[in-house]
Amino acid sequence: MAKTKRIITILLRLLALGATLSATVVMVTSHDSADVLNLKFSAKYSNSPTFKYYVIAEAIATGYSLIVLFLSSKSLVWRLIVILDVVIAMLLTSSISAVLAIAQIGKKGNSHAGWLPICGQVPKFCDHVTGALIAGFVAAIVYLVLNLYSLYAVLSPLFPVKP
Repeated sequence: MAKTKRIITILLRLLALGATLSATVVMVTSHDSADVLNLKFSAKYSNSPTFKYYVIAEAIATGYSLIVLFLSSKSLVWRLIVILDVVIAMLLTSSISAVLAIAQIGKKGNSHAGWLPICGQVPKFCDHVTGALIAGFVAAIVYLVLNLYSLYAVLSPLFPVKP
């Protein structure tokens, strides 16, 4: 039973690692340029502090996932890892929320503020941001499942089931 729990945890962590790594790579490689009124402007992730925050948060989650994969399951650090999993899940959720707000403005604009949508001019950039957001959502959901499973694994000995 303990081996099954360890295998499930490793698979979830590998999935989280893949999702966070792909979100980071897709966002970092997002760039496009357009000519508007004979002026050339470029759109890239480094133009927005929100996108930078997203990349940093996803990179932190990637590094954390990679480090935790190599820790022994017998060590006493696992109770701390359960807490750090919650922190990483909150970090991912906050970064996704921030990028989603900016992406919504980029796609739809804001008529009250007079901001025009830009996705019509730089569709490649918007497609990359969308892909990074999807990978980020997958990572956040995997961390949520990992948190629930870790809590179950940690708390199950405290509440034994009587036949």
